[in-house]
Amino acid sequence: MKSLQDYFKELDNQNKAVLAVNFYNFETLSAILSAAKATESAVILQSTKNTIDYLGLDVTANLAKTAIQQYDVQAWLHLDHAEDIDLIKRALDAGYDSVMIDASEEPFEENCKITREVVETAAPYGANVEAELGYIAKLGQSKENASFTQPEEAQEFVDKTGVDALAIAIGSAHGFYDKEPNLDTKLVDRIRKNTAAALVLHGGSGIPDSQIEKAIQNGIRKINVATEVKNGFMNTLREELPKTSEIDLRKVFPKAIKHVQQLLTKKMEMVNQA
Repeated sequence: MKSLQDYFKELDNQNKAVLAVNFYNFETLSAILSAAKATESAVILQSTKNTIDYLGLDVTANLAKTAIQQYDVQAWLHLDHAEDIDLIKRALDAGYDSVMIDASEEPFEENCKITREVVETAAPYGANVEAELGYIAKLGQSKENASFTQPEEAQEFVDKTGVDALAIAIGSAHGFYDKEPNLDTKLVDRIRKNTAAALVLHGGSGIPDSQIEKAIQNGIRKINVATEVKNGFMNTLREELPKTSEIDLRKVFPKAIKHVQQLLTKKMEMVNQA
C-alpha cells in the first residue's frame, strides 16, 4: 500500500482532499469503512489517546487493520492529537501509518523542537507526521481568541521540523459550533504557496459544505471529522432505545451504524466532488 505521504502528493496534484474520521469502537469503525466502500473513497481512520485508553493500543490498531482488510478499502491508521511522545512511539511500534504531535499550545520554538523530535522518531517507520500551528479551539476552550496561522510562520515551521502535514488555524474549532464558522479560505491558498506540507482542516464537523469545498479548492488536503460521528451515533441510540425491549445489542446498534454511514457517505461524496 502506498504511504500517506505519497497519497497526499497525489491529492495535491489533483487538487483534492481525503476525509479523516475518528472511530471509537467497532460500530463507528464499521460505519466509516462502509461509507468508504460505498463511495469508493480512501479514508484515514483516526484514534485518540482516549480511544486507546478505552480499547487498548493493540486492540485499537489490530481492530482497524483487520477491518481495513475485511472491507477492502484504501485506508490508513492515524494517531490524532497526541501530546505524549512515548504514546507516539508505541503507536508506531503497533503499526500506525501516521501520527500527530500536538504541541500547538507551546511557544513557537518549543513546538518546532518537539515536532522535529517526532519527525526523527517516525522516520525509520516511514510514517506520516502531522503537527498543528496556530490556535484551533479544543473542547471547552474559547472560540473567540482566534490566532490564525500565518504563511511565513508556516513556512518556517515546516522548514525547521520537516513535518509532512500541518493542521492550520483558519477559523475552525473542535466540537460543536455556537454559530456558523467563517473559514478564511483565502489564507489557505497563501499558506499552500509557502509550504509543501499537506494542509489539514481540524474541526470539520458542522462546517457548511460550501466552505469545505472552497477550502479544498484552495489547498486543504485532509479534513477531520469526529463530533458528528459521536453525536449522530448516540442521538440515534437515544431515539431507538425507548422504542424497544430488545436486549441484544447486535440488533440495536445497526440503526446507529447506518445513521453514521449515511452521514459519512454524503460527506465523502462532497469531498470527492469538491
